[in-house]
Amino acid sequence: MGLNRELDGILVVSLEQAVAAPYCGLLLADSGARVIKVERHEGDFARGYDTGAGGQSSFFAWLNRGKESICLDLNADDDRALLENLLLDADVLLSNLAPGALARKGLTGAALRKRNPGLITCAISGYGGTGAGADKKAYDFLVQAESGLCSVTGTAEGPARVGISITDISTGLTAYSAILRALIQRGKTGVGIDLDIAMFDVMADWMNMPLMGHRYLGGAPARLGLTHASIAPYGAFAAGDGTQILLAIQNEREWVAFCDSVLELPGLARETRFADNASRVRNLAALTTIINAQFAGLSGDALSARLKTARIATARLNSVAQLSEHSALRNLSVRFGEAEVQVADLPVKTDGARARNVPLLDQHGAAIRAEYSRATAEGAGRPQMPQPEPTL
Repeated sequence: MGLNRELDGILVVSLEQAVAAPYCGLLLADSGARVIKVERHEGDFARGYDTGAGGQSSFFAWLNRGKESICLDLNADDDRALLENLLLDADVLLSNLAPGALARKGLTGAALRKRNPGLITCAISGYGGTGAGADKKAYDFLVQAESGLCSVTGTAEGPARVGISITDISTGLTAYSAILRALIQRGKTGVGIDLDIAMFDVMADWMNMPLMGHRYLGGAPARLGLTHASIAPYGAFAAGDGTQILLAIQNEREWVAFCDSVLELPGLARETRFADNASRVRNLAALTTIINAQFAGLSGDALSARLKTARIATARLNSVAQLSEHSALRNLSVRFGEAEVQVADLPVKTDGARARNVPLLDQHGAAIRAEYSRATAEGAGRPQMPQPEPTL
């Protein structure tokens, strides 16, 4: 028996947009929680990122399967009252709006817990709800730069952004783990709490390796592309047919095996200039010349076979197209309107039926409005409503 809807019965109300909070909401929905996505009447702007899913956004499809969508105008009294009714029953209020947006409407955790003591709020922001950066606009790329990530990414010629929304995704994952901790704590105390997850804090934590280098090891590592500042050989090398092969030698046993079985130069491992890792790093240019010369006579497949036999850690420098066809890739089919979209599945496997439908804008609005009528606000309690259809 594996993981299977372990958050069944948990209601999440998510005022979310773009990537960070929606990714957190996706993880909660995949864990069995009921996630009601509250959108403006024009919708989450991620719905407009592309039109690859039959006219709908394929990026939106990745982030929002298994959720329900309702459009609310929080400046309208009726919609504001409906949201408050929802929050009477909610276990979690997730948001990534501008700092202070909910507080200005009186929707703070302290105020909401007067009527729902167990409510957990999780606010995702760029730099936290207080302090000098509280009002600073924050997007993934900007936080990559501000946190120093771009300064250690790229080549000697210049910095680069990481090619995915790593700040958003890591922040969503961090928020998910914090919400799970808060739910466990609430099980002991019966009382909810406020969580404040800052994208900058997440990236600063992930930057601890170069940060430790700066503070205690004489400097942060330089930008080295696909090579390593303190390990050799480590990086990408071209086979004779142009295939890029990555390898990483981690210890002297592997170095000897690499020389003997891959390069077929058994004496190389005993040369003084390459005898240990520190020596190989000092003489990296000469070592690279030797490796390239030996690899030039091998095809990518032949080189990969030698590396596998010698038990050397290796990988192909694949394109996204090659990833799409990779034998290890686990795909999940999701339905968005009339379109079927294949997404890479989440890394944590889940047993049982999975929620695979992506909500159209306000698709569940009428049903949610009927469910959370005046009776709910008057204390009728959470009605027993069916979960969204979990299969295609």
